[in-house]
Amino acid sequence: MKPKYPIYVISKGRFENPLTSKKLSRMKQPHYLVVEPQEYNNYKKTLGEYATLLVTPFSNLGLGSIPVRNFVWGHSKENGDNRHWILDDNLANFYFLKNGKRVLTYDRSIFYYCESFVDKYSNVPMAGMNYMTFAIPHKNIKPFRLNTRVYSIILLSNKHKIDWRGKYNEDTDLSLRFLKKGYCTILFNAFLADKVATLTMKGGNEKIYDETNNRFEFAESLRRQHPDCVKIVKKWGRYHHSVDYKRFTTKLIKKK
Repeated sequence: MKPKYPIYVISKGRFENPLTSKKLSRMKQPHYLVVEPQEYNNYKKTLGEYATLLVTPFSNLGLGSIPVRNFVWGHSKENGDNRHWILDDNLANFYFLKNGKRVLTYDRSIFYYCESFVDKYSNVPMAGMNYMTFAIPHKNIKPFRLNTRVYSIILLSNKHKIDWRGKYNEDTDLSLRFLKKGYCTILFNAFLADKVATLTMKGGNEKIYDETNNRFEFAESLRRQHPDCVKIVKKWGRYHHSVDYKRFTTKLIKKK
């Protein structure tokens, strides 16, 4: 079963190893690889069979991934899509859970199944797959979590007027803004991705991370945006945000 909605992979500085794009090509899944104009020729040399280069109208704005995320949203809306996938460019593998075990898969159906489930409901503008490391298999693990943050492997509705914003924690911020408007988010444990650890791959937002004081700016930015449910904590020698998601209790509304 092929996905119903387009898949975009946003990438910068990783033309030598566009990891997510390579994985999707191995899955025989057509997708857009979204790059800035100054890197077009470099990415063209390593382009996979199932990737189509999509070039942004801007370059080196110094605002992290926000401009390219909004560019992708606009591109998908102009094409008349109801939803779109937006993926980070450091996903090594995809998995599904079966009998309490994570099973490596090259089957693109995992995107289709997420889409089909989400499309059953009228109040889910944002959904996605969990990280493999955050979904430890056990007998009581649920196939999805409701009303929490969605990172990196995101399925977005094109019918809502909320743009990506800020410079840091854009996925958590967007999740919270949808939740505060009374919508639901869905984070799938049934389908997972193995994301390479931050700053272990060249490119991406490495300059954004380097500019921070043990990521205090990351945590403080989100706290200022959502002081009612975010606080700053320090763990493992650096700062983190801590979000209270228990306050969000909206139920899924099934379409008629």
